[in-house]
Amino acid sequence: MRAGQMIFRAGLLLASATVLPAAAPVPAAPQAGTLSFRDLNHNGRMDRYEDPGAPVEQRIDDLLAQMTLEEKAGMMVHGTLAAVDSPLGASSKGYDLGAARTAIMQRHANSFITRLTMPAAKFAAQNNAVQKIAEASRLGIPVTISTDPRHHFESTLGASTNGGGISQWPNTLGFAALGDPALVRRFGDIARQEYRAMGITMALSPQADVGVEPRWARYAATFGSDPATISRLAGAYVVGFQGSPNGLTRDGVATVVKHWVGYGAEPGGFDGHNYYGRQVTLTDTQFKAHVRAFDGALAAHSAGVMPTYVIVTGPKVDGRPLEPVGAGFSKQLLADLLRREKGFGGVIVSDWGITNDCPRECRAPDAAHPQMPWHIAMPWGVEDLTPTQRFAKGINAGIDQFGGVDDAAPVIAAVQAGLLTEARIDASVRRLLRVKFEMGLFDNPYVDAEAAGRIVGQPAWRQAGEAAQRAAQVLLADRGHVLPVKPGRRVWLSGVDAAAARSAGYVVVDDPAKAEVALVRGATPFEVLHPHHFFGSRQHEGRIAFTAQDAPVRALVRARAAGIPAIFAVEMDRPADLTVVRPVASAILVNFGTSDAALLDVVAGRARAKGHMPFPLPGGAATR
Repeated sequence: MRAGQMIFRAGLLLASATVLPAAAPVPAAPQAGTLSFRDLNHNGRMDRYEDPGAPVEQRIDDLLAQMTLEEKAGMMVHGTLAAVDSPLGASSKGYDLGAARTAIMQRHANSFITRLTMPAAKFAAQNNAVQKIAEASRLGIPVTISTDPRHHFESTLGASTNGGGISQWPNTLGFAALGDPALVRRFGDIARQEYRAMGITMALSPQADVGVEPRWARYAATFGSDPATISRLAGAYVVGFQGSPNGLTRDGVATVVKHWVGYGAEPGGFDGHNYYGRQVTLTDTQFKAHVRAFDGALAAHSAGVMPTYVIVTGPKVDGRPLEPVGAGFSKQLLADLLRREKGFGGVIVSDWGITNDCPRECRAPDAAHPQMPWHIAMPWGVEDLTPTQRFAKGINAGIDQFGGVDDAAPVIAAVQAGLLTEARIDASVRRLLRVKFEMGLFDNPYVDAEAAGRIVGQPAWRQAGEAAQRAAQVLLADRGHVLPVKPGRRVWLSGVDAAAARSAGYVVVDDPAKAEVALVRGATPFEVLHPHHFFGSRQHEGRIAFTAQDAPVRALVRARAAGIPAIFAVEMDRPADLTVVRPVASAILVNFGTSDAALLDVVAGRARAKGHMPFPLPGGAATR
């Protein structure tokens, strides 16, 4: 029981000003038939929605009947928990609780993405503070706190993050290289427990996009290029996070599989966050392959689906060409294909910013007018509509909740203008409430902050992540059987931490002429082709082929000139063209996110690279 929290037990009101920790990171559900409950609407009696022993649908019915239109509309936005030093929330200093209070108490928002990175105990305490604000609202509806992926090496603001002491695993391409659903499910189970310990209840993942275009900026977060593999592994991911193959459990984390559908075929590899990457063209056959990739996640009853930004043209749904609008506004893609044909009954959450206006700084920024965070918008195909009309079109197409906004005034305006019915709003709110009830948030949304510090990143989970980093590497070539390189040998390094190599037992030298072998680390090349776009400036675009001028290639050539074998360890966030590399590298190890220590274990033969390439390599290179 916490300050300000009222709990009724056997008809007696118990109040306390003492803050006591929850008994466990994820509290167990109260036993059906007991009278323990949280007086969320502060009326001194147990309402049906407050009764932990009542069926979920009855609890939803009771709460819906008590909600105003403004409170219902607030359910349909998914904002950002701003930090004290960052409106985007990317911080290690904590939330701006004043801003959170305004969003929750005045705008009735109660779903938010978090981008904090801080030690688990402090992170948990911050999320508890947000839940305490929500508990004081008129109906005490708990907050859903979501996150982009956190457990991998990739980190791009607005798409992923890392740090904070959680276990670290290869990017999801590494799971695709291993092709092991049991490992993915194990990862999901660990990540689920780490998230819930910190108070995170929704994962804006997995990414079930098919990696078709090798230059695509978001390739690293996919499960590769094969729809069957993607379906199988994305399904395992959902099961691990949600806690069951039958859907969301009380101690699970709600998954939002994305991006429905066709995202991975972006022309030129450009991304749909950007005006220049807003369109994709597919044949019917190609489109069906992208749809099949979602089958596993849908079969595992993912709590949510996130539509893609892009306008997909070319395919037909029910014999009719797709309307040229982003998927979040497409009734054909959402209501017809996803809900009716695929039978999806969960929450559809739009990707971020689709209802915002796209000004010049969004469409064609330049050095004098760069795209800043407040210019971010992706209203593709509906640029000429007003925000209210965009909300109405999205909801009528099937959207339940809009990402990246915390002001639901346009939803209310759409109802008042006759563009939406309150019955349609109720259908979305019912789905959103069901997720909260299924995870037990109405009965106790708090976590034990002290316990989070012990649970998150515990040694066994770190070791599991490190084992996956080692196993997911791919031995692409080994001319002359260079590997393994036994400890004690003299090595010349490029792109590898010398301290890590010494810890692995090697003698590090500063001149390849003094070495017995060279170890060079690099990554798929990229360019910054759109430096004035917010996302374009952060994403890897452009070329994927190594050239003689690239630093890793120069290092390999230097080793070859010294007459020593050279091992090239290349991290592929996108498929790389290795044409220039192959003649000068004696061995090639591919990874999808790994520490130097995990790489050196494979080099030394203490671990074995078990992966296979999860996509074809450009340039006609053979794959193992």
